[in-house]
Amino acid sequence: MLSGWAALAELATRVRVLAVDGPEIAPWDELVDQVQRLLGEHGVIVETLDARHGMASWTTIVALTSSTELADDPDFESLASVALEDLFEQPVQAEPSGPSVTVIFGPGAALSDHDLLWYFDQPKRCAEAAVATGSARNLGQRDVSDKSTTRRLFYVDWPILDRHRETIAPAVSLWIDGQDARRPSALEARTLAATAAALVHQPFRTRPIFNTTPWGGHWGQRQLGVGTDQPNTAVGYELIAPESGVLIGDRADLTVEVPFQLLVSLCPTELLGEEVHDRFGTSFPIRFDYLDTVDGSDLSVHCHPQAGFMHEIFGWPYTQHESYYVMVAGNGGNIFLGLRDDADIDAFHADAVRAEQTGEPFDICRHIQTFPAVAHQLYLVPAGTPHGSGVGNVVLEVSATPYLYSLRFYDWLRRDEDGRQRPVHVELAFRNLDRERRGNQVAADLVAVLRPQRSGPGWREDVLADLPEMFFDVRRLELEPDSQLDDDTAGRFQVLTVVEGAGVAIVTAAGRRVLLAYAETAVVPAAVGAYTVAACGCERVRVVKAQVR
Repeated sequence: MLSGWAALAELATRVRVLAVDGPEIAPWDELVDQVQRLLGEHGVIVETLDARHGMASWTTIVALTSSTELADDPDFESLASVALEDLFEQPVQAEPSGPSVTVIFGPGAALSDHDLLWYFDQPKRCAEAAVATGSARNLGQRDVSDKSTTRRLFYVDWPILDRHRETIAPAVSLWIDGQDARRPSALEARTLAATAAALVHQPFRTRPIFNTTPWGGHWGQRQLGVGTDQPNTAVGYELIAPESGVLIGDRADLTVEVPFQLLVSLCPTELLGEEVHDRFGTSFPIRFDYLDTVDGSDLSVHCHPQAGFMHEIFGWPYTQHESYYVMVAGNGGNIFLGLRDDADIDAFHADAVRAEQTGEPFDICRHIQTFPAVAHQLYLVPAGTPHGSGVGNVVLEVSATPYLYSLRFYDWLRRDEDGRQRPVHVELAFRNLDRERRGNQVAADLVAVLRPQRSGPGWREDVLADLPEMFFDVRRLELEPDSQLDDDTAGRFQVLTVVEGAGVAIVTAAGRRVLLAYAETAVVPAAVGAYTVAACGCERVRVVKAQVR
């Protein structure tokens, strides 16, 4: 592992053309300044070329990456399907002369002829924060007055850049973590390859991140000690493949954070399993995250796109089926789920439109059912089902990976931190509303009933959910103190979260041992095979487990 610009620059002294690719958000000015300074100290002349100068005009890029259906939508866009090279008129090319080094830098640098290729990265959370504050631009947005938007970042920039990174990954010789622009850390390709090969044979965690929202609660701060400098800990990203990172390194002061999705692309069969890889490609299809409303407020009542709409309009090959596992239930807390049996869709729509347009509140319970929030109960949320968590709860969402498609019917006329009323998506929501999820059938189908699967001395495994239209199962392991159970991935990855008790020790057949504490999540790659789960502490432990069927 390398640390600091001097160590990185040393690797560039023997090449004529160095290409450094990466996202728009990376601190490119710092890279150029440091490489020029350090190579200059060795008597090397450095010429630089910004790869973005070869991109097409902003007007052309917008035309290539905009959909007709969602052209005027302020929040959503179809996933961009073009390649990064499609956004270029002509990649820039170096014309080295004499004993100089040419550094081609920026998104698309790998498209130019080069002798050596590096990748200079920052986590997506940095990009989201920078674009939200207006301090960063969208991909290809040069010398224009258009405001950068998270809409383009989520649905255009990230898909294009992710595919590009996956395409060029075999040629990258150095992966640079630029979170500390003054002292970056880096992994050489052979080290990353060896690390990835080892990781996919043992359970591992991704880096958890908590985000704030206007409805957010404080369980994460009080119970886990995270986000104490934030207003709240509304959404905890335990495992959301498109944004999660994995910290590599055995020293707290020297780590490299690499995208989790990069590890999936490097070792897809070992991590996902052959059948899951055949079905989902390199898309890791399950996510785990927390919704914290403890001393916060109700979530919006919303739904997620039905499968056909998700594929045809938004561009995802599979949709956002969800489930709510209640870890903490507030006093008198509720879960909003499904339509009332007597719900009048036209009246519901009229109420929602009026609230959006005039700011007139309405009683959502005239249309939507509520169920008591019960600790350790699972509620199923197939796409199209109206739902939301009430105040006072902590929900572990065990869901399909798509996570940016909450179509809001009603958000309580809530305002954001700038005092603006938060957007709702009434027409999109009603286009995707499953009108059959109503009345007693909601309780029968979507309030999960435990089904025993297997048991042994001091332990049991139960199936909590295996709804036919959802491609994943949710199960729960229960272990009494000093007990352990044997398990096996059987060729498909699994995801585990400790939802009650001190924690567990996960031990593979090869002797790899990983401790998982309360509220922590681990990926168990398909290649792990047989493993044991042993209870830690002096009280019962419960673990939620999910896997693709």
